[in-house]
Amino acid sequence: MEPLPSWMRRALYATAIMNVLAALGFLPGANAVRALAGLPQDGQPLYLLTVALFVGLFGLGYLAAAVTGRPDRVFLGVAAAGKIGFFSLLLAFWLAGSVPLQAPVLGSADLFFGTLFVIWLLGSRAPA
Repeated sequence: MEPLPSWMRRALYATAIMNVLAALGFLPGANAVRALAGLPQDGQPLYLLTVALFVGLFGLGYLAAAVTGRPDRVFLGVAAAGKIGFFSLLLAFWLAGSVPLQAPVLGSADLFFGTLFVIWLLGSRAPA
């Protein structure tokens, strides 16, 4: 497995921080944070905690990949799909009038990192 280039490690550190902070925003008591992000404020606590758990766990995965410099291609592929998919959902809901413009604007950070992951995946060699 080839080590990560420095630009990808920096991207992983940055998105790890972003994910951990975003996970806090999905906690049931963080209605005001979700409102600032243009996301629905209310939600069933089980669903909010489930989203917070997954977003936070992915953040820890990004941190682990950045610290070790040894990525897992499957993890980064799933992560890229998740980040680009989340942005796509925000964009679709904005186009439908269900969320304000700030939701996809803030979500564009996920599009950026997801695109970086795809660029790395396409440019790196898969193990033999």
